[in-house]
Amino acid sequence: MYHQPVLKNRRSLLERAEKFVSDIYFTDCNLRGRLYGESHPLESLSSIMSCKRITFSEAQTQNFSPYKVGDKFGPTWWTCWFKAALKIPSSWRGKEVHLLWESDGEAMVWRDGQAVQGLTKEGEKTSYILSDCLTEEEAANSVSVYVELACNGFFGAGQGSMIAAPDPNRNFSVQKAELVVFNRNVRELLTDFEMLIDIVKELGESEQRSFQALFTVNEMVNVSNPADPSSFTKARALAHKFFSQRNGQSQHTVHAMGHCHIDSAWLWPYEESIRKCGRSWVTAIRLMEKNPQFVFTCSQAQQFDWVKSWYPGLFSEIQHYVKTGQFVPVGGTWVEMDGNLPSGESMVRQFLEGQRYFEQEFGKRCKEFWLPDTFGYSAQLPQIMRGCGISNFLTQKLSWNLVNTFPHSTFFWEGLDGSQVLTHFPPGNSYEMMGKVQDLVKTVKQNKDKGRANHSAVLFGFGDGGGGPTQLMLDRLGRVRDTDGLPKVHMSSPDELFSQLWADSDLLCTWNGELFLELHNGTYTTQAQIKRGNRQCEALLHDIEVASSLALYQDKTFQYPAVELRKLWRLLLLNQFHDVIPGSCIEMVVEDALGYYEDINRTGAALLENSLSALVSKGNATAVFNSLPWERLEVLQIQEAPGKHGLALVRAPSIGVAAIQGTKPVTPVCVTVQADDSVLMENGIVRTVVNKDGTLTSLHLITANREAMTDDCSGNQFVIFDDVPLYWDAWDVMDYHLQTRKAVVDVLQPAHVLSSHELRGSVRFTLRISDKSTVTQEIVMDAMCPYIKFNTQVNWAESHKFLKVEFPVRVRSPNATYEIQFGHLQRPTHRNTSWDWARFEVWGHKWADLSEHNFGVALLNDCKYGYSVHKNTMTLSLLRAPKAPDANADMGTHRFTYAVMPHAGSFQDAGVIQCAYNLNFPLRLTPCFPETAPRSAFSVSPAGVILETVKQAEDRKGALVVRLYEAHGGGVMATLSSTLSVKEAWHCDLLEQIDTAQPAHVTADGITLNFSPFQVRSVLLVVDA
Repeated sequence: MYHQPVLKNRRSLLERAEKFVSDIYFTDCNLRGRLYGESHPLESLSSIMSCKRITFSEAQTQNFSPYKVGDKFGPTWWTCWFKAALKIPSSWRGKEVHLLWESDGEAMVWRDGQAVQGLTKEGEKTSYILSDCLTEEEAANSVSVYVELACNGFFGAGQGSMIAAPDPNRNFSVQKAELVVFNRNVRELLTDFEMLIDIVKELGESEQRSFQALFTVNEMVNVSNPADPSSFTKARALAHKFFSQRNGQSQHTVHAMGHCHIDSAWLWPYEESIRKCGRSWVTAIRLMEKNPQFVFTCSQAQQFDWVKSWYPGLFSEIQHYVKTGQFVPVGGTWVEMDGNLPSGESMVRQFLEGQRYFEQEFGKRCKEFWLPDTFGYSAQLPQIMRGCGISNFLTQKLSWNLVNTFPHSTFFWEGLDGSQVLTHFPPGNSYEMMGKVQDLVKTVKQNKDKGRANHSAVLFGFGDGGGGPTQLMLDRLGRVRDTDGLPKVHMSSPDELFSQLWADSDLLCTWNGELFLELHNGTYTTQAQIKRGNRQCEALLHDIEVASSLALYQDKTFQYPAVELRKLWRLLLLNQFHDVIPGSCIEMVVEDALGYYEDINRTGAALLENSLSALVSKGNATAVFNSLPWERLEVLQIQEAPGKHGLALVRAPSIGVAAIQGTKPVTPVCVTVQADDSVLMENGIVRTVVNKDGTLTSLHLITANREAMTDDCSGNQFVIFDDVPLYWDAWDVMDYHLQTRKAVVDVLQPAHVLSSHELRGSVRFTLRISDKSTVTQEIVMDAMCPYIKFNTQVNWAESHKFLKVEFPVRVRSPNATYEIQFGHLQRPTHRNTSWDWARFEVWGHKWADLSEHNFGVALLNDCKYGYSVHKNTMTLSLLRAPKAPDANADMGTHRFTYAVMPHAGSFQDAGVIQCAYNLNFPLRLTPCFPETAPRSAFSVSPAGVILETVKQAEDRKGALVVRLYEAHGGGVMATLSSTLSVKEAWHCDLLEQIDTAQPAHVTADGITLNFSPFQVRSVLLVVDA
């Protein structure tokens, strides 16, 4: 009797199985070669080209011309619409019939006027199911479908590499367009083989289960005859037996969730993201129809709003599946914003707009913040999340750290004020898994909280450029729901995952402070015009809201511009997407973003003018409007007569308006040219000496008799570095760039006095950075001002260079302080550990400070975010020059202002925070009558509490919402005073939901509020008209 030989050569058995399912080798006789049966040509295929992204209604009215498969079309960013006439052979009755479509670009199938499925080779979706089981009626009828093809790939159209600037002249083609019979039984068996082969490889030679899988898959090859489908039953039974062998109760549970991360703009423009959403989401809907267990998570309210506008039929389907629990909106924000650069108020508005949208359209708010792909996470995010009804957070980006490995997967994240959120980093370190065995094994092996957390997320689906899950991914995961040797797989939702994590959270660790990404720190500086537009528009919208709120109670006919403000806020929030405000996007996106800032500035200027006109009656005098909650004394340029401008020292009341009354300075500004041609400038508070090259040899705080500059170095020293990262050009600046420092010393025009006035003195100079770039600067000293301003213009035409300015100061401290959203934090000035030196380039907002006991120096700025403070050298990052993905990034003329402020005592007591606000929120001028009396609507005491926002309540006319935060880092009782007739005051959350258990106490002196360190409080005020 013949006995089958027992083979133990692992390699040969494994490779035998791999070749049996290979799409390259032996396809004439292996299983993969039987995936498709008969094929049939289309009756006809025709096309039209459009340089614009036109709708289906527009496309179907065009004159289509015959198209031959293989013909080229384009160029990049155009759209080709195809019309395909199909007649399915009647002999295919009872079979599954697909339209097989393989092409370059990204495609959408339209049928009966509706988008029905996305098609992309890169996303492994190359066929559209015409019929699961062809009926006689279907075979008798001709069918017409349209295919909308975008002339760009999943990841744009990079020339030579993914992140290179797009190739504008790329050609595209369709390689296959035909009807085919799809053999579903072959697909099912292929999936069995694939999963078993991967178990062999992933579990390895040390695991018995790996060998069990090997011998199972080898026997499946033995019993399978690709030419005889009846043999598949036995092979599938062998696989089923293996997959059905169960785990123990202690095995790790994977919560599998379909996901499709779509960058709202990146290597493609905003408008293409709309179509990416349509293609990806309609495909997810088709999967839901066939797989009732399938759950799909989807973030970004902006993208839902796009789909609602462009694909109303699809949006209705989404609303249906949200109700069934299969389509799960997550995140709670307008977009997946950058986690570092937006202001605190902008972050609040991300949640306010996002949560209100989800509640309006789907009847629910998100319970989790979903931000898997941004470049670091502010220490104030936990408090903001909590204030918006969110207690859970999911991301994975810190797995990209270049230096240190983050120690947790599941943990409590504690913010600046002590707020905590339960945080989960999927241990597989990805938001675009494929549902493969390696994803599951990696998730278990890389879980950094073994023994503490026994549940993890697996997010599966093509992402970044869209695409999302496929049926194959679902089938893979379905095979191994509970298979010995692998984690249990549970189709789940974020709510279910976090519920399990909360239930077992007793042993979880806590991480305090920011989640700093040790990579992509060039994004604090890249695309400086975008950073400038963001900061200026944040200030403008703030001022419009304050002025409009005051105008409501000054002019009863005034209408608060709520609708217009929402539109402008949403534009600003869109530009805070995590590849736009960081500058890691293509030139087309930059142009769109700058255009949106122009729209905000143009419309916003008109809204501000309208509100100021309602606030004060127009006359032949000039009033000054101050949107900040403290009195200001500043030098302004005013119009003294038609065509004649002068300077005035102006006093402006706290959050109010007053007619300009010129004030004399206590000490006039004095500017003196010295014997060595240096220039001495002083104003009774500070004194500085400006060299011919614009550097400062001295910066003396007169009131404290302290010198701020070191003896051996000069301040305001421009320096330039080579800036060639390892790969991510617009994203990264590497530590080794610090070894290439060169001072900018070539003087084109030496420092000379530009103006010498009792209220303002200024000195101008020009330096040559290179033969292509120059910097011209005006150093300005104002009367009664504790800081010196540097108004700077750079003509920049460099390649892979990094421009900074340095101030070596006479201060010694192990830590420097940086402003962040609603507060500040400290970072080391030394490089003792790898965690310290990994922060060689950090982010901050309007100011950074280096202080020792009783003395310090602050750097202020009006649009910069990148800093470095090493030992005693304070550095502000100014401009970069990457060439990918935008070959022209930052080229051109830049204007910005920074300032240096020596101070006695702490930065808190010296008013550094207020001075930085003053630099960023200019006093606004408006016509008035000379007799206009000064009016102040709000003030706060003590100075450590800042009134950040005054706006009309979202859902209650006649009410205002004010937002305040403790800025010094200490608990305090504060008083908010107002000249408005406040009837009631209620504490509310950041979504403006009133806490009826917490009325705020209103007295004749104001509203008393208790603050813990860095706490943000919102109060709803009911005001008499």
